[in-house]
Amino acid sequence: MSAIMNHPFTVEKREFHLPDQHITYRIYRNPEITTQRRLVLLHGAGVAGVDTWDAIVAFISHWSEVLVPDQRGMGDTHYPDRKEHPFTAQELVGDINALVDHLGWWQFDLGGYSMGGLVSLLFKQQHSDRVGKQFLLESAVLDRPCWETTIDLREKFSSASLHLRQNIDVAKGVTNFLDAIAPNRKVSPQVEEVTINRLAYRPEGFANALDCVTREIKQIDREQLVAAQGDVTSFIGGHSVDLMHQYQRELAERLPNWHYFMVAGTDHSLPFQKPRQIGKIMDAEILRFLNKN
Repeated sequence: MSAIMNHPFTVEKREFHLPDQHITYRIYRNPEITTQRRLVLLHGAGVAGVDTWDAIVAFISHWSEVLVPDQRGMGDTHYPDRKEHPFTAQELVGDINALVDHLGWWQFDLGGYSMGGLVSLLFKQQHSDRVGKQFLLESAVLDRPCWETTIDLREKFSSASLHLRQNIDVAKGVTNFLDAIAPNRKVSPQVEEVTINRLAYRPEGFANALDCVTREIKQIDREQLVAAQGDVTSFIGGHSVDLMHQYQRELAERLPNWHYFMVAGTDHSLPFQKPRQIGKIMDAEILRFLNKN
């Protein structure tokens, strides 16, 4: 069942078994939508797919089917031995490729939040013919204009990862992560508690996700990665750091296919804070993309 009452999409939860991974995924369907377009949405580190995307999917109306998988270490996806193991960003790309092959989804639009943004960027770079319109919500590796500063930020996440792995003070590890990624967040104690509990669901899996991005960021060529993208709509929270907005503005000014949106009143948790607004912009942007083509 969907987390939202009267959700316009039906949702079916399934499992897909690879030799080293049991991938849980959800397919949302809306028979009232006749476009036949498909959309794949990838969540960020530490959060399940349904928690990230369920509310946003409720406010989109140009995709008849939406695929929302749980990536390694998060949600209900797990290794066959039910233990947590390190993984790489390339393995996450491979998981998604195997899943869409299994489903026969040869072409689709693609969205990613935070770590899921990095996975979607890599997927597009490696499988450009399969991906149409793209959506990024505060994508990893697009944090700062200066590459050295972007790498330095990952070191703060490595500190959070150590706390999560020790499993002594998981809340401290989650708070360290939030302080690094959303230093200007303005939330109530109740919202902060919900956020911490959500991210602490699988602490070692969360740590593995953070470390996976840190390893990938040290070996990619960001300019080549960005140049390989198609038509991108990129959302950044209004309370996020100025350097993130600066970099997105630079990309939008330099690249005709890059479209930057500032979501007022939000921080890195923007998919949880403003799903209706994000969904409406996604609808408008897919229409712009289709009319352009």
